[in-house]
Amino acid sequence: MNKGGAEQGGHSSKQVENIVLVGRTGNGKSATGNSLIGKRVFVSKPHASGVTMKCQTHEAVTKDGHRINVIDTPGLFDIAVSAEFISKEIVRCLTLAEGGIHAVILVLSARTRMTQEEESTLSTLQALFGSQILAYVIVVFTGGDVLAENNETLEEYLGRDCPVFIREVIKLSGNRMVLFDNRTHDEGKKAEQVHKLLSLVDKIRKTHHGDAYTDDMYHEIKAEQHKLRKQHEELESKNHPADLVSQMKDKLQASYQEKMDQMSSTMEKKLKSALEEQENMSSALSATVGFLPDGMPTVSVSVPMKPLRGGHCSIL
Repeated sequence: MNKGGAEQGGHSSKQVENIVLVGRTGNGKSATGNSLIGKRVFVSKPHASGVTMKCQTHEAVTKDGHRINVIDTPGLFDIAVSAEFISKEIVRCLTLAEGGIHAVILVLSARTRMTQEEESTLSTLQALFGSQILAYVIVVFTGGDVLAENNETLEEYLGRDCPVFIREVIKLSGNRMVLFDNRTHDEGKKAEQVHKLLSLVDKIRKTHHGDAYTDDMYHEIKAEQHKLRKQHEELESKNHPADLVSQMKDKLQASYQEKMDQMSSTMEKKLKSALEEQENMSSALSATVGFLPDGMPTVSVSVPMKPLRGGHCSIL
């Protein structure tokens, strides 16, 4: 995997910014997508079972002139979803991101405690797209209304109740983070949090000189799409009977789909490898029993942590 140069030439209101939403099911990906679009276009329900089962995309023009294409994804580690299905959806996601990925929004929730699933989601993201994807990540914490009720800032929340790996993610993503309240009816607050998020998208684009994130898989998909279009154009330029043209198009489509399935299989292998690695780390947990000077027993638990690609673990 590598970051490719899908050059965009800097920000322009005429250029679409592809924003991909990822995160554990129930963290508020779809609600965040709706906040970005400005209306309810993604299915969003307040329960833990998966709602978004296929990648969905919607375009919008924001009040400050951004043309955005928001891509909502299924939970990368929803236990009800197979690795095969997720892999196909990742390939579909890349197909929908015309021109590359301008930002990946990792959605976490301030309503619930961080779990192993969050760490697994990040590991999978890097396994599928490469460690350089972190340079395009923005962390959005949903549940801003809960912190407001407790008169607590995001910084205070993170200082009080944030696992080391989340702090490392924030550090590796350039401290790009935003607190979202997807339940607010305050139009000014809605506009402010969306503006802050899109400002970070702009910052990413400037850092990378307008280049969107692409990888080998993305370029393979686009090459196959281009090949299919050319084949259709050549076929239509010839005076074949309509029924023959239809049959030949079906064959071309079947060949194209076979290529897409092969790419999905490659993705599936990477996903399963990431899952197995995560499970091996979890099963390697060890405990040691000891005693304090007064005779009270103690238990020391050791959990091996995989350093995130792109840096080494530390507490901010």
